[in-house]
Amino acid sequence: MANLIDDSKLTPAEIVNYLDKYIIGQDEAKKAVAVAVRNRYRRMSVTGELKDEIMPKNIIMIGPTGVGKTEIARRLARLVNAPFVKVEASKYTEVGYVGRDVESMIRDLAEMAVTLVKKEHTQRIEEKAKTSAGRRILELLLPGGARTSAESGKFTPLASIINAVAKSAGMSGFESGGPKQPENEAAAEEYQETYDRMKKMLDEGKLETRLIEIEVRDSQMPMVEVFSNQGLEEMGFNMQSLLGGLFPERKKRKTVTVAEARTILLNEEIAKLIDMDAVVKEALVRAENNGIVFIDEIDKIAGAPETRGPDVSREGVQRDILPILEGTAVATKFGQIKTDHVLFIAAGAFHVSKPSDLIPELQGRFPIRVELKKLAAGEFERILCEPRNSLIRQYEALFAAEGVNVVFDRSAIAEISKTAAELNSTLENIGARRLYTVCEKVLEELMFNVPAPGIREATIDSAYVREHVGDIARSKDLNKYFL
Repeated sequence: MANLIDDSKLTPAEIVNYLDKYIIGQDEAKKAVAVAVRNRYRRMSVTGELKDEIMPKNIIMIGPTGVGKTEIARRLARLVNAPFVKVEASKYTEVGYVGRDVESMIRDLAEMAVTLVKKEHTQRIEEKAKTSAGRRILELLLPGGARTSAESGKFTPLASIINAVAKSAGMSGFESGGPKQPENEAAAEEYQETYDRMKKMLDEGKLETRLIEIEVRDSQMPMVEVFSNQGLEEMGFNMQSLLGGLFPERKKRKTVTVAEARTILLNEEIAKLIDMDAVVKEALVRAENNGIVFIDEIDKIAGAPETRGPDVSREGVQRDILPILEGTAVATKFGQIKTDHVLFIAAGAFHVSKPSDLIPELQGRFPIRVELKKLAAGEFERILCEPRNSLIRQYEALFAAEGVNVVFDRSAIAEISKTAAELNSTLENIGARRLYTVCEKVLEELMFNVPAPGIREATIDSAYVREHVGDIARSKDLNKYFL
């Protein structure tokens, strides 16, 4: 069986340490997801009938927007190399209404799993595919391979020169698909020298703009209208396979540069080398045992009876989600996926409603409940500096790309954090996302003026921040600047 968690030696503490590199605070939520992931590996190590009886403990995260709910789940999935999808509960409708049905989240998970596994298989055979693609390009560049003609004017005389060299080496005729082999040892040696020279030029990138003619698949298919409540995106069938020989695969010749041909031929060689049956089989196992579905905005389908409005039955959506959470088989275009051991992580701000407004059956499917805390100025300072992908590092990299060294003084970081906290307390609290708004306002003028002669270094301090945003943030007309 495939190794479902790439690094099975990860302990919950190590998982939390990894998450700490990207998410500030929220220790309770980090511990909950770390234990949930470790328990999945522990289950895979259990033998006997009990293995199938151990179910994942789904998690519901409660907290305002911008505190790290989605980021925790996304980083966790990336760490354990698990198929991961993020869906919004508010996008689903009860069965019988027009819109996406809840089973589509599992179909999305299957798509993601196949993409993930296919990428892994591609990395294993990529070098072999590159070699094969390079060989095909060389055959096209050699005489006869590209069907070039001196009259066309599309190609430089190099092909004609090589043609003459090859003919003098005993190669009397050429056919489509590559040159004939030399008839004697001397001719073979001279041909090999020509081939090596072409290969060297190709490897050095000297032929990237040369035009060659290749045969590509005609991807155009006849238009077929399908009328369905689910929509064509949910049908999930392969038209070519469905119609069989009715519309046989067609090919067409196309003139492209060597650089473009390399990409096209590489994809063709990868498709030849990859065993898609093995990919799909492994992907389904990975999705069933290691998949993570993050259901955001679950509070939008909650509500007491008196709060119900004209929306499509929110309670109906909750009831449709129940079978998926407790374990069912969902049909996808790759095959059936059992959801018994898929980990579901739900999240919601619950400003208007409460978790208790969800139907009791749904509440019971999320036994682990964690509350994420609001972020204050102190956390904002850490968010700006500590994570590997912090905003400060991002802006420094953006300016460095223009040859400008931007230095953020510690006082500037404190001022930005203070301003963001004040705005969150005055306007809607959007958490750490407020930092994007403030930083963009602070750096707007500098980003507009770069690149410019003489600007090679800039220091952002608290005075600079106050000049560009501080006074505005404390003014009465906040909505004019910060939405």
